[in-house]
Amino acid sequence: MTSQVSRRWRPRSLLQLVLLAFVVVMLPIAVLMFQAGEGMSELSQLANVSAREAVDQTRRARTLSNLAVEMERSARQYAVVEQPGLMEIFADKAEEYARLLEAQRRLLPDNPDITALQAQIQTLSELPGKSPQEVRDSLDEFASFADRTDAVREATNLQIDARIDAISDQADEVQQRMWLQTAALVSASLALMLLFTWLIIRPIRQLERRILSLGSGLEPPSAQLIQGPAELVRLGDRLDWLSQRLNELEAQKQQFLRHMSHELKTPLASVREGTGLLCDDIAGELTPRQREIVELIDASGEELQTLIEQLLDYNLLQHNQGASNERFDVATVIKEVLAKHQLALEKKGMRVSAFQEPLDWSADRERTLRILDNLVSNAIAYGENGGELELRAFRQGRSLILEVANSGEPIADDDRARLFDAFYQGRARRKGALKGSGIGLSVAQDCARAQNGQLILADTDPLAVCFRLTLPWSAEALADNDKEELPPPLPAAAESARN
Repeated sequence: MTSQVSRRWRPRSLLQLVLLAFVVVMLPIAVLMFQAGEGMSELSQLANVSAREAVDQTRRARTLSNLAVEMERSARQYAVVEQPGLMEIFADKAEEYARLLEAQRRLLPDNPDITALQAQIQTLSELPGKSPQEVRDSLDEFASFADRTDAVREATNLQIDARIDAISDQADEVQQRMWLQTAALVSASLALMLLFTWLIIRPIRQLERRILSLGSGLEPPSAQLIQGPAELVRLGDRLDWLSQRLNELEAQKQQFLRHMSHELKTPLASVREGTGLLCDDIAGELTPRQREIVELIDASGEELQTLIEQLLDYNLLQHNQGASNERFDVATVIKEVLAKHQLALEKKGMRVSAFQEPLDWSADRERTLRILDNLVSNAIAYGENGGELELRAFRQGRSLILEVANSGEPIADDDRARLFDAFYQGRARRKGALKGSGIGLSVAQDCARAQNGQLILADTDPLAVCFRLTLPWSAEALADNDKEELPPPLPAAAESARN
């Protein structure tokens, strides 16, 4: 289903998406390059045509000035020597002048000097048919003729300057337009880059969240659909399959543990009941040797029952991370734990020193009791016979400190790093008939973390082994009653109980 939903409007593969992103991002840049080329070609063509026209017009204006001078020279020479060949030269120059003047008129159609020159050149063109005296009488017209020709030349230069200024303005306009297009198209390319980056990164982040949820065991009931290329969609489908498989395996494990606990507890209860009846002399009085064997069987049964309960507690904690906070008296919890292990302590011959002052605290009572229970059980199992066991409690700011210390063999440095790992057993061996499961301290650590607390092995303590539990005051309890304050400071005797 995921694949069908997400492939309707997205590329079929990650490679296609990357190639599409490259093409689409490069498209505005290609348009920009094309428009820049068109603008530069337009300016280049305009500048080329204008340059050629300017050269032709300047050359034509200069030729008109030279022709005017040559026509005047030919007319004056004819007026002096009266040689007919000079008037033929004059006529040729006049004809060429008229032709060039007509071309110049197309450049300056409204110029009055050109209009006057056209009238004058028509009059001067008639001089070759006149007498020498009439030619001499017409020589005065050449002064105004030359002045108007120079004026036309100046007007041509001004026209060329105006055209150059227009080309410069057009170049500035094209440059400004190119800058605006560059800013717009580069912004579009950047936006497209961000869009395709998001399209590629989003499914990867979705997969990352799925993997983290799988690893933490807190996956929501309905997983989010992976939307993206086909490769990532298929990977999301594989994660769905993996999630279902893990759930199936977890359900099988839970079922196995329930069945095994029942199957183990039923015969174990019968064994313990039988040993109890034997110890009570129901089947007849036992000899001291027989009683010792029966007590050993009963103690081993109790140890086995403890191991089964620890295993079930460990499995329960792995799937129940929430804390149920309440107010309780710390000294009462300690008394309950010691009462549970009273017989084991008496058998071990351990001297117990426990915190007994009233101390209210807000935390998860059941988890706190389980932590202390595991720590006391651990101290009984590994502590020395006839040794010391101390349970201390004191408040430090907004935290409660609980310490369980015992005399005996210190924990080896090589074991400290993995002390709270599940099923890890160090070099030290339990003093009893059965080996431990290696999950007691792991269960205690998980209970502490569930309450945002910390369980560590204290480095400096008068006794050989000391576990220190730090529990913060429950924030949920404060939220229920904003005016509620922390318990009053402990008495001096309670503060010094840890020393």
